[in-house]
Amino acid sequence: MHTYGRDILEIADELTTAYVEVFTAPPFEHRDAEETRNAFRKRLEGDAGRDGFQAWVERSEDGRIAGFVTGWTTPAPFRTDRSYGSVLDRIGAEQVEDLLIGAFEVDELGVLAHARGTGLARRLLEHATQANKRSWLLAWNQNHHAIAFYRHLGWQEPEIRGPEHDILVFVTP
Repeated sequence: MHTYGRDILEIADELTTAYVEVFTAPPFEHRDAEETRNAFRKRLEGDAGRDGFQAWVERSEDGRIAGFVTGWTTPAPFRTDRSYGSVLDRIGAEQVEDLLIGAFEVDELGVLAHARGTGLARRLLEHATQANKRSWLLAWNQNHHAIAFYRHLGWQEPEIRGPEHDILVFVTP
């Protein structure tokens, strides 16, 4: 497994292709591949410059990306773009402050079809959280497999204090 910082941009095209393969397959088949490609690539270029940005990439024996995880340290003040506003609504400002600010935010976790069932997702999360004892992530409420996986690993959902949204928040045990 290779660890990256800002140098993730050296493999940005390859990582973007892997991302699109993962996040346009079920349960994300409703997503347009080209829009997904463009949005992820643009986000990656900005995210790589964030404080605490890290990525881990595992390759198959044939050299192709098998899986990846990216993330960074959640800064204060807490953002409100993307899904962050929903997080704030769902768990409240106090829990955001206590559980998320200063913790490692697992932004993307993907394992390509050819590497599923090998324990790679678990290993990727372990690498990301080993160096970052406080970590958190979001899951789409329709990604039932991922939700079950996080729960199986012992990730926990903070107390819900606001309205339901289409995302779930998980924190490390």
